[in-house]
Amino acid sequence: MARKQLAREQVVKLIVGAGQASPSPPVGPALGSKGVKSIDFCKEFNARTAHMKPGVPVPARVTVRPDRSFHFELRTPTTSYLLLQAAGVKERKNKIRGGGAAGRERIGEVSLKHVYDIAKIKQSELRLSGLSLEGLCKSVIAQARSCGLSVVP
Repeated sequence: MARKQLAREQVVKLIVGAGQASPSPPVGPALGSKGVKSIDFCKEFNARTAHMKPGVPVPARVTVRPDRSFHFELRTPTTSYLLLQAAGVKERKNKIRGGGAAGRERIGEVSLKHVYDIAKIKQSELRLSGLSLEGLCKSVIAQARSCGLSVVP
């Protein structure tokens, strides 16, 4: 006989624009398959991100409990978004995109001051607070190179 599995929490990771959550994809199907009403998540997400600039991609980690209730935590905007904004990269195909060929194609420059500022923003996040600022700066520089940005002093 098959054993009945214990119900446990499920985690869903989403990246949604600040103040732009709607029950349409990707939010609706991701949460609907777990039994959560996506409209409730959208209302709460939009309320929590109301102070941010609309459209900034914000990662959210949604934990769905066995009774279909949920809670979520917001993280800082993605590093690539912050880097591309600091470099002043223009939109291509209605999105801010990095270079097509990582390491070979350069689409902009970012200064060490910007790298330091981004590392400070990332360090404010609870899960990254234990890392040294120097380590975070190295990580941000590596991300800049993969996005097609060169780092200048």
